[in-house]
Amino acid sequence: MSKINSRKLGRSGIQVSPMGLGCWAIGGIWQWLGGPGGWGEVDDAESIRAIQAALESGINFFDTAANYGTGHSERILGQALAGRRQQAVIATKFGFVVDEARKRVTRFEHDDDVIKNARAACEASLRRLGTDYTDYIDLFHLHVWDYPVEPAAALRQVLEDLVREGKIRAYGWSTDSVELARVFAEGEHCAAIQHDLNVILDAPEMLALCEQHNLANVNRSPLARGALTGKYRKGTSFPENDVRHDEYSVEHFFVPTLDKLDALRDILTSGGRTLAQGALAWIWARSERTIPIPGFRTVAQVKENAGAMEFGPLTTKQMQEIDRLLKR
Repeated sequence: MSKINSRKLGRSGIQVSPMGLGCWAIGGIWQWLGGPGGWGEVDDAESIRAIQAALESGINFFDTAANYGTGHSERILGQALAGRRQQAVIATKFGFVVDEARKRVTRFEHDDDVIKNARAACEASLRRLGTDYTDYIDLFHLHVWDYPVEPAAALRQVLEDLVREGKIRAYGWSTDSVELARVFAEGEHCAAIQHDLNVILDAPEMLALCEQHNLANVNRSPLARGALTGKYRKGTSFPENDVRHDEYSVEHFFVPTLDKLDALRDILTSGGRTLAQGALAWIWARSERTIPIPGFRTVAQVKENAGAMEFGPLTTKQMQEIDRLLKR
């Protein structure tokens, strides 16, 4: 039985499980600006079983994107939810040029192109998801994390139009910039900001913004791309077709996490938790608006992460001790 309450997607009022599934890793192999965009080879049948296991475990929130496998992740999610769409809350993302034939994602040449393409991107995601008897997306995120402020206001209006037309129920922005997030926060049907958050990589300013504007925090990288699972050591290398092979993953997630993980191990594994479950417990304790979306490729990973709900959040004392150990 879950020891943590369900969450709301901000001012939309849409009720979701306290954690979701991040569907990036099930997209398979694809290219992002000439480098790896995916997490290596995938087993589609296992991905479908994992999504269905999540539903059985009480998880109803699924986050994907047009980028992930250039639409492959959306298609697999749609297949897994066939006949069960009304049990799920689906978030997907838009904002880039998605070349399905070449398995390649690039940027638009002009910022205005993102605005002009938003409606078509919504329709394309709906087709790939193959949503049965409910032709809408619950949460539609802008995926361009550094999109400029000026055109963002115009883009926000297009998203408001899509809400009024029933194509989407709410929208948000996947960005770590508080300044940019504030632009969307002013929109009536903005419901969430998706941003990095984990026990090593805190985001106090973004959490404060979402609290101020009644928005949900959808948290990517809650397990630091796997570094918080305890499965990897310093110097671990990944295949060249795995996004964790790139310098950003190493320097932003693996190095800082693996440098500090041993100091936190006893707290995170308290009460019989695994490291991953402890990392999710920290996020729930950080704010009542947080919705971590750990990635997955197997049924076992989904079941382990779902098991964190049976333990609930860390205590205030444990949170204070972690801050002391991390000197923050």
